[in-house]
Amino acid sequence: MEERQKKIADGLDAADRASRDLEAAKEKVSEKLKDAKKEASAIIEQANKRASQIVDEAKDQAKTEAERVKAGAKAEIDMEVNRAKEELRSKVAILALAGAEKILQANIDEKTNAALVNDLASQL
Repeated sequence: MEERQKKIADGLDAADRASRDLEAAKEKVSEKLKDAKKEASAIIEQANKRASQIVDEAKDQAKTEAERVKAGAKAEIDMEVNRAKEELRSKVAILALAGAEKILQANIDEKTNAALVNDLASQL
């Protein structure tokens, strides 16, 4: 009987130790889970920050590219406007000279004609 009581007491002690070990294991798991959640939260926060940086960088690059394209287009437009002005000056000078020639009913030599065209073009 004493032996049986000893076995029962040993069994109860073993069950009590197992219960304490189980509780300790649960606490360890809970702590590990808490740490994992913190780490996951930090990783997500870093990823969100990096995503914002990437978006900001892309916006800056797009803005820079747009400004470059805009400047190129403006330069091209300015060149076209200047080219059109020069062409118009030349045509106006030729027309003015032709009109003056008809009014005078005289034929002017080619050197004088070129000089008059250049002079008139520079005045326009």
